[in-house]
Amino acid sequence: MKFPPWLLPGDKVAIISPAGKIERQTAERGSEILRQQGYRVLLGLHAFEQEGIFAGPDVARAADMQQALDDKSVKAIFFSRGGYGSIRTQQHLNWSSFFKKPKWLIGFSDITVFHAFLSIHNIASLHGVMTAWFEKDGNLTGSFTEMLELLKGKTPLYTVPSHEQNRIGTATGILTGGNLSIIQSLRGTPLDISPKGKILFIEDIDEYHYHIDRMMLNLKTAKILEKISGLIVGYFTAITDRETPFGKTSSEIIAEAVAQYRYPVCFGFPAGHELPNQPLILGSRILFNVSDKEVNIKLL
Repeated sequence: MKFPPWLLPGDKVAIISPAGKIERQTAERGSEILRQQGYRVLLGLHAFEQEGIFAGPDVARAADMQQALDDKSVKAIFFSRGGYGSIRTQQHLNWSSFFKKPKWLIGFSDITVFHAFLSIHNIASLHGVMTAWFEKDGNLTGSFTEMLELLKGKTPLYTVPSHEQNRIGTATGILTGGNLSIIQSLRGTPLDISPKGKILFIEDIDEYHYHIDRMMLNLKTAKILEKISGLIVGYFTAITDRETPFGKTSSEIIAEAVAQYRYPVCFGFPAGHELPNQPLILGSRILFNVSDKEVNIKLL
């Protein structure tokens, strides 16, 4: 797995909107915060455009991202938000320059599309907060400051409290995954997950319980869940029922889907559509240890 270079003081970074539309104030404030941290910032020319639910037409969003991918002086690309649209942007991109000199791509949710693409090409990327999450109530979030420390090369050791549905065990593997709905949407495409030797991280938001069940059963039927080396479950936020309750919580659904396997499973990892949203290097090799007292995740 290839890691892009760590960020240095004064490096140039970009903020791009490849998916959903975003308020100008949010993206501009994100740009200002990065400048305050000592970085030069390229803000996408079309970052504030709007076309339906998107941040402008597909070709405009792709043009901004292509510029950032090709610009050798840009050392990292921060995405302004997720929503929907990354898969449409991806259709228009040429990654040849990027492959010669990879840089960090940072985001989560719909940005899972790009994480999946880079995973296929054995290049690490960062599952981390986007511009609306850089600060809260006028203060920088811990998730943002921890993300910047990681991008500077300070790799963390994560310790998570035990959860009643955890499965004890130890595994090493390549961390992969992201948003479960996006992982599901990429099934059967060239961006589909390659499970062997991987520790899968999943999170989601605004889904029905039966949707979670259907997606987990898809991964199970395809033997994805059989072949992975471990499972890390982040936030499943605002998961609801229709008129007739499904009868199980999201954690119960996931636990049931992996019940027959022996690898370690962690529930309640603090990453996804809530704060704190711990930064994760997708593509990193990790040591994943689940005990009856706590969970430890260490980059190797």
